[in-house]
Amino acid sequence: MPNTVDTPANSSATTSTVKQHGSDRPILDIQNLTVSFDGFKALNDLNFSMRDGELRVIIGPNGAGKTTFLDVITGKVRPTTGQAYFKGRNLRHFSEHQIARLGIGRKFQTPRVYLNLTPRENLELSCNRSKGVFSTLLNQPPSAERQTVRGLLDTIGLAAKADMQAALLSHGEKQWLEIGMLVAQSPDLLLVDEPVAGMTDEETERTGDLLISLAESHSVIVIEHDMEFVRQIARQVTVLHEGSVLCEGECCPAMQYWRFLSTIHFPPLLLTHDIYLGRFLCAEPDAVFRLAKVRPAVLSR
Repeated sequence: MPNTVDTPANSSATTSTVKQHGSDRPILDIQNLTVSFDGFKALNDLNFSMRDGELRVIIGPNGAGKTTFLDVITGKVRPTTGQAYFKGRNLRHFSEHQIARLGIGRKFQTPRVYLNLTPRENLELSCNRSKGVFSTLLNQPPSAERQTVRGLLDTIGLAAKADMQAALLSHGEKQWLEIGMLVAQSPDLLLVDEPVAGMTDEETERTGDLLISLAESHSVIVIEHDMEFVRQIARQVTVLHEGSVLCEGECCPAMQYWRFLSTIHFPPLLLTHDIYLGRFLCAEPDAVFRLAKVRPAVLSR
């Protein structure tokens, strides 16, 4: 681990800087990032930045580079060119394990919980990453930790099932438990990959409420294909296509564009179930019209 901190050229950040949640300074800054696999560019000169305290949703078709993007942030994949900075630190200098210690936590699509343990025990284990399973389970946790676990159980809605075997939880409840286990590790940035896949409508809505609540004290990136869920939680949306940022901005229904967009020819990207840009658009509609190679004279009809 380096003794000094690399920062982007336009940043004056130092290791001694204490950043408050919700500040305008980027917590994550990606610059000209390219990842190549045998000549195929999974990410292609990608630039991305998000503020501390922001909930950002990333959408895009399969193969757009969403998973590779998360892999680079967590250190699982090394970029071919470009830089990724987290709180001013160049992530190239850190291993995957060290990046997790810096304050980046990732939740994968499939729940990764200890099915033979209870939700309470799963959370206690997550609070004690430096200890083994048996050490955690055989020793009484300190009072502060027990209070933290109780608070997390309330937050994820599993207080009533705290001592039930995790294997008996529903799919949605297992997802909430894993989110709670992630939060128990005190990350600054949460990376959540398709959290509502396979959930009921009620579970999906509760998951949205949970992520919005967590965004009050964490920075959150959500990868998602369910557009109704995106509409529920999103404030800022980034659209990826072929490894680059297609457009990004504030989320808006853009229903006034629906009739127009449904009548013109778009590349296959815009016709996939993943994006539905006709019903859901970022705050830069010009980007879509450039793809369509046409600009409507009147949009309000």
